[in-house]
Order: sequence, then structure tokens, then C-alpha cells
Amino acid sequence: MSSPFHMSSPVHGTGRRKSQFTYRQLSLLASYSASSPLRVVAHIDLDAFYAQCEMLRLGTAEDQPLAVQQWQGLIAVNYPARAFGIGRHCTVTDAKKMCPKLIAQHVATWKEGDEKWAYHDDAASHIGTHKVSLDPYRLESRKILALIKESLPPGLQRVEKASIDEVFVDLSAHVHSILLQRFPELTNPPPYDDPTERLPVPPVTALDWQADALVDLEDTEAEADDPDWDDVAILIGSEIVRDVRAEIRRVLGYTCSAGVAGNKMISKLGSGYKKPNQQTVIRNRVVQHFLSDMKFTKIRNLGGKLGEQVVSTFHTEAIKDLLLVPVEQMKLKLGDDTGVWLYNTIRGIDPSEVNSRTQIKSMLSAKSFRPHINNRDQAVKWLRIFAADIFSRLVEEGVLENKRRPKTINLHHRMGGQARSRQSSIPQGKTLDEATLFELAKNLFSQIIQEGRVWPCANLSLSVGGFEDGITGNRGIGAFLLKGDEARESKAVEREGSVGPSTPTHERPEKKRRVDNPGIQRFFPKREGSSGGGSSRAVDDDVVDTAKLPIVTKEASPNQTGGHPNPITDYTKVCTRCDARLEDAEALQSHLDWHLAKDLQDEERGSWTFANDHSTGSRSQKTAAASSSSSKKTTRGSTSSTNKLEHGQSKLKFG
Repeated sequence: MSSPFHMSSPVHGTGRRKSQFTYRQLSLLASYSASSPLRVVAHIDLDAFYAQCEMLRLGTAEDQPLAVQQWQGLIAVNYPARAFGIGRHCTVTDAKKMCPKLIAQHVATWKEGDEKWAYHDDAASHIGTHKVSLDPYRLESRKILALIKESLPPGLQRVEKASIDEVFVDLSAHVHSILLQRFPELTNPPPYDDPTERLPVPPVTALDWQADALVDLEDTEAEADDPDWDDVAILIGSEIVRDVRAEIRRVLGYTCSAGVAGNKMISKLGSGYKKPNQQTVIRNRVVQHFLSDMKFTKIRNLGGKLGEQVVSTFHTEAIKDLLLVPVEQMKLKLGDDTGVWLYNTIRGIDPSEVNSRTQIKSMLSAKSFRPHINNRDQAVKWLRIFAADIFSRLVEEGVLENKRRPKTINLHHRMGGQARSRQSSIPQGKTLDEATLFELAKNLFSQIIQEGRVWPCANLSLSVGGFEDGITGNRGIGAFLLKGDEARESKAVEREGSVGPSTPTHERPEKKRRVDNPGIQRFFPKREGSSGGGSSRAVDDDVVDTAKLPIVTKEASPNQTGGHPNPITDYTKVCTRCDARLEDAEALQSHLDWHLAKDLQDEERGSWTFANDHSTGSRSQKTAAASSSSSKKTTRGSTSSTNKLEHGQSKLKFG
């Protein structure tokens, strides 16, 4: 393939003027800065997407007229059918009169009682028992989005899914990397290390735009001027987009149109400028000419009520007429924010960023009933379909792998002019499935029924929202409990790792290490036992970081040595906290519960003392000292002082 650049000769390039762009603006390109005048943004739009999906599914020829039908209307028309004058405003009957060879394919539907959507030949005549499903198109849209991302370098892409059939791509960082490769002089530091210095002009005199639809200037002399770096950047961007479109066509079979420009707004207008299967490039120097003959109602956010307000206020739809209105008058008529936004927009200024978050925020399944439904059984059948519809999309979102899951579920009911909604949270502690969604939906519907005046029902809709990323790597408490062979293996590994030439077998290096670094426990008063050295050591170990010690069940061994030289071999369970021996697993669990309750009581006493040390000054210090002194005099077997509770304490029973 020939180079897209025609290089200047050295003689011709000597002494030429500098670029209008600076080194700083070039560096901003690498960071996706919306303020960089070298920015490159593309908008990729699938051509008659729903119709293409059905053409590929049915295997029809590319020149076969086809329209996608929903009940008696059309929601998509391919380009061969448009050649006959068929549009989405046509009914199926009128469209077939205009083109007898037209294939009118009805969308997939959920049939009352079915567990999955399907294509039904008689769906159009069963509007009362079927619900439209767009899942086939959503699935294809996901494939296309994934392929676009695969076609771009992983660290140099920013992709925004604007809708089911359109995508924005910020190519700035990717273009920046290619610029530095093709033009090594751009890697040199700026003169005098001043980033405001202007760049050298590109060493090219003409650019080859190949098959792109290039928007030209009216002034042919200005068009003949040598290109600057913004032209080179957009040319590189157009090459990237051309390759992406070709890959979508090759792998998945879809055609798409694209616009390449300096921001999102202009690139979107460009993708619709030449269709189908074409690519339009709008350079910075031609933006004003490109917009001058347009109606501003074609611009995003200006086609609805705001556009109607602007038309009624300034009595024009033409951008060239609106360019004559001063910004102060726009602010006066529309408000400061809207006036400034409109003033910039009609001049092609759009600082909005490409948002790479393409994950959905909510899912909705709804049905308008014609005729209305009149009893609970009918409603419940539709709730089952809604739950199945939403869950099938949740599976695609990764709910089974706990990648993402919703937190809330909402049911909306409409009867005549009255609408009511009920919402509840989705349990987060267990796997989310279709049955759970169905039960939650029925519970919400029961709440609405209890309010009365429910029938006839004109519309029901179920939605889930509040999506959050799933948490992985967490372990339940069962992961810390070892039994049988696992416990013996754990004990053997523990002994091998802890016994060394200078470490006696009866010492516990791990606990000794914890004592050396007790953490927050150094703020708590220590407890003293009265039952001898062995018990005292065990109690002191418990004081140190008891909350972090894993509870491990281990089998007693007749040959075990250490703190108990004569083990009682009739007992089979040993507490790792105090070496107490229990008869069975149930007794051990009860004993561990005692440890837990005792720890909670000790922590509560310590927390109360610590808090009062900071809140009441010297008076509280005296109280804490007295409490500590009293606790030191009290033994575990004493009953005279334990019956008297201190402030903030509660009495616990120990078994």
C-alpha cells in the first residue's frame, strides 16, 4: 500500500514557518485531554443494525430488501428496502405494497409461559400474550464492542458505548504513539526546554485520504495549504478506524459508518454524513463550513424540547442564521449555562470526554397490555417472564461469576392515569437466580394489591438497578475450620515449621511473636489469672490479638508433649487456645464459644476504659486505675465483685 504521506523535499522544507501547535499541546494528546486541539475522536455507527442482525441470522443476500417488524409497525429498514421508499413510519401492509419482495421479520418475543425468548411466526397476531425481546441484538452488540476493543492496543484505548448500535472511540493516545514513531523529530525536547514553543511543521506537503469522504473547503487556495499536525493526527485516526471497520466486517459480517473529527459532536455528525459503509473525515479547518448548511436540530440534545425552544425563540433552524446571534442575547433568552453551551455548540466546540465506562446501570422488562389484564394470575405469568428476561441479561453481565450484580429491584404498575411503584433490596448473601427475582417481584406486587384499585392493569414493568462489582476472594468462616486429616496435616506442618535447633518443642514462636507486637492491645489493661503458671500463660496469650487467631480443631495424640506431659487419651479434641481437652466436636465448639464470649466481655471492658481515658481527663484516669486495681484482686472463681457491673458492661453467662 502506498504511503499516506507525500514528503516535502529538504530544499522546499528549509526555512519554512513553524506549526501553530506547541509541544505542550502535543503532550496533552497522550493524556486524552479534551483541551488539546490535536485531539482525535471517532464515532462508529452500525448500518441499520437490527436489520443487519436479521439478515445475517437468516443468511439473506445483501441486496435483499428486509425490514424488522414489531407487531404491525417497522423498527428497522435495510438500505435495499429504503430504495423503494420504505421507512420506519410505514406499516407492514404498506411496505409490502411498495416492495412485494420485502422480507418482514418479526422481532423475537417472550411467549406467555415460555422460559426463553424465541422467534415466533405468529407473534404479530398475539400482542396480548407475547412480549418483545431485543436480546438477540444486545448479544450481537456485545460481540461488536468486544471486537472493537480487541482491535485497539490495550493500553491506548478509550471506548464508550453510546447505544446498542453506536460507539465513541477517543484515539488521541493511540495517534500520539504513532506520531512519535513516524516522526521521530517530535520526540526531541522543545527549544529552551519551553513547552510553549511551537512544533516544527510536518515534513509533508499532501495527505492521502484514500476512500474517505473528506469534507473540503470552499476556498480551493486555502485547501492547497500544507497540512499541520492536526491534519496529520486526524489522518492517522482515519487509518485506525478504517482498519477497525474492516475487522468488524471480516469477523462478524457487519458494515458500519464512521466519522472522524476533533470531538464527539462533530464525529457523530460525520458518521451520518455518508452512509452506508462509509467514513467521513472532518478536519478542524473545515468544521465551520461543515456545519454552516446544517439545521441545528440534527445536533445531539437539540432535537427535542430544547431545540423547539431555540426555534421558537430565534425563529430559525439554520446554524448559519444562529451564528449571528451574540452570546449575551442567547444567555438572556435561554439562561447563562444553556446560552453559552448553545453558542459553543453551533461553532463545533464540544469539550465532553469519551467515557470508557460501558457497563449498564439498570435493566428493565416491561409490557403494555392491550387489552388490559384483570386478575392476579395473569399478572404473575408476566412477572415470571420479566424475571426470566432480566435474569438472562444478568447472566450475560456476569452475575453467575459474581462479576456484577444489582442491589435493588423495582416494580411499576399503571392503571389508567394512576401509577404506583414498589422497591426492595436484593439479598446479597446468596447466589442470585431467576427464582429469587420472581419471588421478589411477586412480593412487591402483593404490596401493590393490598392498596386496592389494581384492575384493570394497563402496564407492568420490572427493573433492577444499583449495579456493583462482585467481591471475590472472600472466605467464609468454614475456611478457617479444619477437621480430621486436614487438621492433622496442619498440625504436622506447624510442628515442622516451628521446631528448630534453638527452639524447644513446648514454646510457641507464633504467639511469642504476637506478644512482641501486640498492636492495639497495648492500650488495654492486662488480666492476671490465679490458677498457676500454665493457666496464666494461656490467659496472657489470649489477651494478645485474640480476634485474629484462627480457630483450628486438632486431634489429640497420646505421644503429644509440651504443657501436658500426661495427656488424657480418652479425650479426642484439644483447644488450641488453652490446651483444654474435650470429649467430642460438640463439646469443643461449646468451649470455643466460651472463649469468644469471654473475649467480647474483655474487649468491652477495655474499650470502655480506653474511651473514658480520653473523654473525662484526670477524673476518668483515677476511675480506670481503681477499676484495674479491683480487677487484679479478683480471681476467676470469685463471686463477690463480679456481681457488680461497671458502666457500659453487661453480664455474660459462661458454660
